[in-house]
Amino acid sequence: MWFKLRPQYCLPSSFIHHNLSQTSAPMSPGCCWFVLAVLWAWWLPWMLVEAEDGQEVDCSTKKCGNVSILDPFWLTDKATGKSCSPDPHPGYDVACTNNSDPTLRSSIPLNRGFEILNISYEERSFHAIDVGKLDVLNATDKCLAVFYNTSVKLKGRPFKIAPVNLNLILYNCTEKDGTAAAARRNRELAPTSVRCGNQWAVLARAGVPHDATGNYSNYARKGCGAVVVPVPASSAGANASDYKQLFNDGFLLTWDVPLPPHPPIFP
Repeated sequence: MWFKLRPQYCLPSSFIHHNLSQTSAPMSPGCCWFVLAVLWAWWLPWMLVEAEDGQEVDCSTKKCGNVSILDPFWLTDKATGKSCSPDPHPGYDVACTNNSDPTLRSSIPLNRGFEILNISYEERSFHAIDVGKLDVLNATDKCLAVFYNTSVKLKGRPFKIAPVNLNLILYNCTEKDGTAAAARRNRELAPTSVRCGNQWAVLARAGVPHDATGNYSNYARKGCGAVVVPVPASSAGANASDYKQLFNDGFLLTWDVPLPPHPPIFP
């Protein structure tokens, strides 16, 4: 979803589902329920296919692909359908997609989550790819594609975006009012493959420092929505035109020592 980076606002922690194209009027409640029903009917077969595609594992291996899945993370046992952990921590569940890709779910329905590249249990950190961003780049119909702020996809999860990351800002600029044309003249911005005919285009800006408060209003562009995407600290000096590679390189996340799943009850 796209946000306006106005000076008086930080990026909101809650989200409203937005299509990239501009909507002129709100949907009626009946229409909303109809759309949700259609989305569910469309998405359910994909959910079932993905479930059959090997998200469960043999607990004795404690691995998914080349990544060891240890406490506090946990997998699901393919024999029992239950957690491989005797006392699983909420939010640390990992799906072993295609029997090789350890994946954390997104907080946003109908949007794919994060593929784990590696985990450092000593430093309580891991690198992951926001798979939903790659889905947008690979979408056949970009007019129906949806970008979400990465931090929103982590809402309610026990993970934090590490401050050592840099950020890539994606701008959704309309064509008819000349906003997109003006953005293209900015040498700090690079065009992307995401556009919708003569309606709007997405441009990228690289090398934006992490802001602990989530306020990126200094990078706002008049008339353009924006999404902030964390990218590796090693991308310093990278060109914004390398946005696809930056997505694939992933970014660093951390977690705190979790509380016991079931705290002891004292008399």
